[in-house]
Amino acid sequence: MSMCSTASRQLDEPLAATAPAATTWLLLEQPGPWGGKALTSSHLDPAVGRALERAARGTGVRVALIRRPGHHPDRRTASARQVYAAHTVPGNTWLHSAMTAAPEQLLDLDLAALGQGDPHTFDATLQGAPHTGDPLTLVCTNGKRDRCCALIGRPLAAELASSGVHGVWEITHLGGHRFAPTVLVLPYGYAYGRAEAHTVKEVLHGVREDRVVLEGCRGRTSWERPGQAAELAVRQAVGEYRADALSVVRTDGAAPRWEVTVAHADGRRWQVTVAQETARTPRPESCGASVLGEPAHMVVVAVREPADARLVG
Repeated sequence: MSMCSTASRQLDEPLAATAPAATTWLLLEQPGPWGGKALTSSHLDPAVGRALERAARGTGVRVALIRRPGHHPDRRTASARQVYAAHTVPGNTWLHSAMTAAPEQLLDLDLAALGQGDPHTFDATLQGAPHTGDPLTLVCTNGKRDRCCALIGRPLAAELASSGVHGVWEITHLGGHRFAPTVLVLPYGYAYGRAEAHTVKEVLHGVREDRVVLEGCRGRTSWERPGQAAELAVRQAVGEYRADALSVVRTDGAAPRWEVTVAHADGRRWQVTVAQETARTPRPESCGASVLGEPAHMVVVAVREPADARLVG
């Protein structure tokens, strides 16, 4: 059986700068089956799902459904569900949690405020509080969106959970089916592709030490793709692995070329030239695609530290 993830591996398609973009993640536990567009094709009230989609547009918030690994019974009875909100921008990284038996409560959230990094609406509406448990490991498993996510993602989620990793959830969509298994780790918001259990455990060990593991990293979801490419390139160039040490503070230009400014918490700055190139070998971008695609990828052309890089302002 041909799979898009197999073709991507064979072509050695780069993972860097392929993460979904979101400053804030809003996650709602929803048992039972998920459809291709899970917010409106699951056992969640589709009216609630549509309203959440509308409310999130243009806010930087990405809404997704989550469920525990394993069997997914849903008796369609009112029960308490886990809800998380995570802001991923350096300098204001946080993860809050709450419980609700009424998913429509999420419609009372100020998603624009959440997207800007203000958790007060989440805490006030849902009686939420800072999350004190393990980091969240979110594995994309939605087979109705792409079969690679189910056939490769679900076994990874089950293996992690059965081996004692806490905070493991299945999630509806992380983009980049052909990089399955795909994983998002919160609170920092770094996404990973072609993940294996041992690498995910190393990533989680790094999170507990406020450290980023670059192997298999697709980028930090705080940034758009040029920023993801630039930040990862600076990390590689200077050996900086502290999670919140680097920020993307400016992006100039437009496709196919950008100038990205990456700032260090100590005041240093780098100018990174990023170009967009198109894959030369057509490949399936998802298992459901009827035609082969030539997906664009980011290429770092240059990383420069100006002489006055420590001058802030």
